[in-house]
Amino acid sequence: MRLGGRNGAMATRRAASIALAVAVIVAAWSAAAAALGKPFLPSPATTFAAFGRLAATGSLGRHAAASASRVLWALAASFFPAAALGLAAGRSRRVDAVVAPVVYVLHPLPKVAFLPVIMLVFGLGEASKVILVALIVFSQILVAARDAARRIPRPLVDSVRSLGASRLDLAFRVVVPSTLPDLLTSLRVSLGTAVAVLFLAETFATETGLGYLIVDAWARVAYAEMYAAIVALSLLGLGFFMAVDLAERLLCPWRS
Repeated sequence: MRLGGRNGAMATRRAASIALAVAVIVAAWSAAAAALGKPFLPSPATTFAAFGRLAATGSLGRHAAASASRVLWALAASFFPAAALGLAAGRSRRVDAVVAPVVYVLHPLPKVAFLPVIMLVFGLGEASKVILVALIVFSQILVAARDAARRIPRPLVDSVRSLGASRLDLAFRVVVPSTLPDLLTSLRVSLGTAVAVLFLAETFATETGLGYLIVDAWARVAYAEMYAAIVALSLLGLGFFMAVDLAERLLCPWRS
């Protein structure tokens, strides 16, 4: 009961802080729109009305579903291979000798720079967009997993081995639980970056996705719809953030 009450209080405080942040943003937005009086910055009320119209027609849901699908496919393709390879590199010098040089060379490079190459190789369809997002998730998860595995205290590993644990036991009873919080934190950050990059990917050779909707509304000078799509893209990123946050509370209860 005490733990449940604590979690409930934490959830209430978090909801209150989010509501306060939204209120501050909307108030600042409303003041800026009133001060400028320009059509390219509609008021929050006008934007939310456009949001409602797009939602009612099903257009907003269709584009949001397309964007979410691309991110989820990229996540499914990249998270577990990146985590496994990163953990192996963090716990094995031989694996790290192969992985580390590649990480040092490729990780600092902006992944969006590979978009033209990806499109040349995989075409202009869905695959190129999913692969670009997967590269971002893969790179950040790999680095986080490697660093987290290297930080596991040696005495902890030795004590578990002294109890007769096998390599498999060591992996699932020590390595994975010790590194999981760092992996989820990295996933939270990488998904935020992926949603931002997805906007750029969806401006090329596609007619679905929130990125496409934003650029299309901008081209039609439908600024209220453009801002409505931006709000939807922000909500998509927030949804991924909250999903990872929930997964962390379920998978890492000791962090509470």
